[in-house]
Amino acid sequence: MRASAHVRRGWLSLGYNKLGVCLSLGQTHEKILIHRYISHNGLIVPIEQARLSPGQAGLLNGWGLFTTVRVFRGEPFAFERHWKRLQKDASRTRMPFPFDSAEVRSNLHELIQRNDVREGTARIYAVYNKVGFWQSGEDFPDVDLLLCTAGLPSYREPVRLTLCEHSRHAASPLAGVKVTSWIFNVWTLQGAQQRGFDEALLLNERGEIAECTAANVFCARDGRVFTPPLSSGCLEGVTRGILLDIAPATGIPVEEKTLRPEDLYAADEVFISSTNRSLIGVSEVEGHEFADAPGPITQRLEQAFNNHMIDYVSRIAHPAAAKL
Repeated sequence: MRASAHVRRGWLSLGYNKLGVCLSLGQTHEKILIHRYISHNGLIVPIEQARLSPGQAGLLNGWGLFTTVRVFRGEPFAFERHWKRLQKDASRTRMPFPFDSAEVRSNLHELIQRNDVREGTARIYAVYNKVGFWQSGEDFPDVDLLLCTAGLPSYREPVRLTLCEHSRHAASPLAGVKVTSWIFNVWTLQGAQQRGFDEALLLNERGEIAECTAANVFCARDGRVFTPPLSSGCLEGVTRGILLDIAPATGIPVEEKTLRPEDLYAADEVFISSTNRSLIGVSEVEGHEFADAPGPITQRLEQAFNNHMIDYVSRIAHPAAAKL
């Protein structure tokens, strides 16, 4: 049985406090503190000893990439999918990416252990140092790699969404790339929360639904689930991709389909997905309400996703048994 929102969020909050994360709960923004140790170009150091420079052109220009990884039972969940997306995004942004996935994963796992994280989140940042006009003469690598961990963010369920028109440019050559120049997302989210909503639903230049500022969106109708295609300009979310893969086994078809606001208004259920929050039911989209969110389909898919996380960690912990 699904735990109530109050119990589920309270359990997570205990985890945050154990890890030393400061949260401001409720309608205001939460403040998530990065844990003390970080990894900077393969070296784990206290955060106060890490140094970034104005001479790193990508740092000031926003020419960099990042991904947020769920730490589940002490393991970086779905690391392979995150790494594959980073490699693809590096190619699209013409950024060198001379890193070995096994080495970075090992370094991330060491960092997770150093910070004593069982349930939390991690970020991988790649900053392009040698690009643009304003640079320094310091001896930088082509790309800085930064790893850090933190607790899981606080959130409430169900959530209320507002619509934001012309907020995704699907025709952009960088549509769907997760870059460090993230101001439009956080600025839009701040505006939505100031108006009393939890998230913003972004429409592209064709008036189609793309995604939220930090989540993919799904709707269910007549037992079928739909999510916008990548051509909408949305991010190729890791949780989104896993749901597309595991849904057939649940008997609930999940497929990509061009969606407009009226498709969500007519839906039986709406939910969003992200690395930090898995699946969250939606109770309102711009005044159109959904009773009893999260609904039964959302709950079934969330349970399937939770089972997938458990299986993933089990395979990592017992690789020989997984091959039998």
